[in-house]
Amino acid sequence: MCVGVPCRILSIGDGPMPMGRIDVVGQIQDVCLAYVPEAKVGDYVLIQNGFAMSLLTVEEAEQSLETWVDLGMVEPEILAQAKGADEAVLARSIF
Repeated sequence: MCVGVPCRILSIGDGPMPMGRIDVVGQIQDVCLAYVPEAKVGDYVLIQNGFAMSLLTVEEAEQSLETWVDLGMVEPEILAQAKGADEAVLARSIF
C-alpha cells in the first residue's frame, strides 16, 4: 500500500511533458502532471513515484495533512510553515 501526502502545485512548465514544481510539506520537488492535465497552480495533488495521480480539494488536503500530524508523521510546526508558504514562491514561474 502506498500512502500519499497532499502537495501544492507551485508552478507548471510549458514544455512537451507537463511538469510541475510542488511543495511537499516544505520540501520542493518536480513531478510529472501528465495524469492530471486539468491541474493548475495552487491545486493540491497526490504524488506517487514522481507523478501527480489525482487532484484534491483544499478541504481534502487540509484534512489529510492534519491526519499526518495526528499520526506523528509530520511535525505541526512544519505543517504550519507549509500552509503559510510565501505567495511570491507560488506566483513565481520556475520553468
